[in-house]
Amino acid sequence: VQLQASGGGLVQAGGPLRLSCAASGSVGRIGAMMWHRQAPGKEREIVATISMRGDNIYYTDSVKGRFAISRDNAKDTIVLHMNSLKNEDTAVYYCAASNRPYCSIRECFLHWGRGTLVTVSS
Repeated sequence: VQLQASGGGLVQAGGPLRLSCAASGSVGRIGAMMWHRQAPGKEREIVATISMRGDNIYYTDSVKGRFAISRDNAKDTIVLHMNSLKNEDTAVYYCAASNRPYCSIRECFLHWGRGTLVTVSS
């Protein structure tokens, strides 16, 4: 499974940004997917996860009400809609996929893509 994240860039605080992640290869093995981020000098953090059918979604507290994760299994993509962006959202964002239909912990996400940088300016 190969994952390609895109959509990062420079955005002003308070603005929106949309990240996409396209999967290719053995897509039939893909179950739950997630967005994960790492900011300079900070711990890695799971931002959001979505189950294989989209019926179970998790958000870390700091993005609840501002971010929305969705998936289109027909297109083998997931999207992260980010609104009301804050300086502390600045990070490299990665998408990842699990072979399990449900997962919300990092250890079961075996397939990782390259990240896309999101920079939020004041």
